[in-house]
Amino acid sequence: MKSNEMNYFLYARRSMEKKDEEKNVASIDSQLSVMKKLAETEGLKVIQIFQETKSARKPGREQFNEMVRQIQAGKANGILVWKIDRLARNPIDQGTITYLLQEGVVRHIRAHDRDWHSDDHSLLSAVEFGTATQYSRDLSKHVKRGLKSLAESGYRPNMAPIGYKNSKLREKGKEAILVDDERFLIVRKLFDLMLTGAYTRMDMLDIANNKLGLRMRYGKRHDKLVTRSNIYNLFTNTFYYGEFEFPEGSGNWYQGNHKPMITKEEYDRIQRLLGRAGRPRPKTHQFAYTGLIKCEECGASITASMKVKRQKNGNVHFYTYYHCTRRINPNCTQRPATKEEDLEAQIMDFLKKIEVPKLFHEWAIDTLKEMHETETKDRNKLLYQKQTRYTEITEKLDTLVNLLMDEAITKEVYNEKKASLERERSNLMVFIKDIDARVGAWMKKVEEAFDFALDARKAFSTGDMEKKRIILSTIGWNHLLKDRKLILRAEKPLLVIQEAAFAAKSISDRLEPPKNKALQRRIREKYSQNPTLCSGEDSNLQALAGATTSR
Repeated sequence: MKSNEMNYFLYARRSMEKKDEEKNVASIDSQLSVMKKLAETEGLKVIQIFQETKSARKPGREQFNEMVRQIQAGKANGILVWKIDRLARNPIDQGTITYLLQEGVVRHIRAHDRDWHSDDHSLLSAVEFGTATQYSRDLSKHVKRGLKSLAESGYRPNMAPIGYKNSKLREKGKEAILVDDERFLIVRKLFDLMLTGAYTRMDMLDIANNKLGLRMRYGKRHDKLVTRSNIYNLFTNTFYYGEFEFPEGSGNWYQGNHKPMITKEEYDRIQRLLGRAGRPRPKTHQFAYTGLIKCEECGASITASMKVKRQKNGNVHFYTYYHCTRRINPNCTQRPATKEEDLEAQIMDFLKKIEVPKLFHEWAIDTLKEMHETETKDRNKLLYQKQTRYTEITEKLDTLVNLLMDEAITKEVYNEKKASLERERSNLMVFIKDIDARVGAWMKKVEEAFDFALDARKAFSTGDMEKKRIILSTIGWNHLLKDRKLILRAEKPLLVIQEAAFAAKSISDRLEPPKNKALQRRIREKYSQNPTLCSGEDSNLQALAGATTSR
């Protein structure tokens, strides 16, 4: 290139993320069109065009770096660009262009509205570049502050997970999370199935795609199959019970304003189920109780194997045995395997103990409904106490901010106390929001527990493998096996019902209610008079109500 010859590179850029700050920036095609006409009008020689769709907030643009490299190699000494902020919005790139301009390596920068020459006062170009860089920095702060404000208001500032959707019509600055009517109930069905403990994640993947027809949303497309990662993210996402972390990994938790799909207790149970499920492996046989029982001695999972016995007369018999995998301790002494029939006999024995007479079932439900009505009347008092505490915490947070501004406390003390208060406030918000639901929910759980106790033994004796698995998982999780004895770790409501069933059977040894109505009334009276069944806070019915409402 001759010493006085001017060759230009034309550079055009638009940020990849088209947000509000970019709405007035011309498209790349528009930038190129304007600058080509300007070059033609002013007789500027353009020898190469560089264009890219990438933010200039941080260094690392491939086309920009290549253009600079070729300028330093002497292939061009001028730059055509629509506006100066297209070249740099960060101090590093800004310094590179400023240095090249001041040293005369770049002799001329031509924008559509003004010029910069190497012999201009350096302060002018520094101010122009500095304005663009500062705008980018301020914009980043404003965006982060806006997102934090959204999170504090209970709105998760990113794409809603499956089962929910972001509202299209919204107030400026707010993004509401709405129920996706097309998918909400389907996703809830997946949670219900997972809560039974009868399915692995791979089972749920097959059910979601092939039985329930669930499809993911990607932009305008609503036909994507559910993937393994989708299933895992679904069952581990706290958003579904009402809380979310923003940004992820920051430790900042917020209570959402959206409608929860599940309860915190249901979420915790699923995490326990996922924790013991392990990696799904292909199976040649399906066994009813694998994944539900652990070795009491070493803590490893109990697995199963099938044995085949062929007799000389041609008869073939199949036997299923359960035994420790010994993966935790290869020297585990629990070597004798347990026949499936022996396990089932022990399960049947427990189900027989919790089985209640039908008349007692009806009486208990009626009595608990009366208790439920009393609790409903008392909930306003409890709600008032929680709301008062919520107001106190909010006032303490305000005081904490004032202490920090007055430099009465250090930043470290402020952060520690603020995190503790915000966590308590978040928990109180959860309690306040779902208190009505919990008051009604415990009665539903009690009815379900009694219905289970009434029919579980019959259902287990006549059910198929899947039904038996569901019944065992309903009893509890992580049951133990030692010396061929099954140790059932039953849920608390069922343990209370077991005690109540014993007391009820001592009053009447008949499982079916007597046909004589007078005798039925007499037996009901005896139930009411029995101190074990119904007499203050120590009664089994009171204990059962407490077992279903504990958090």
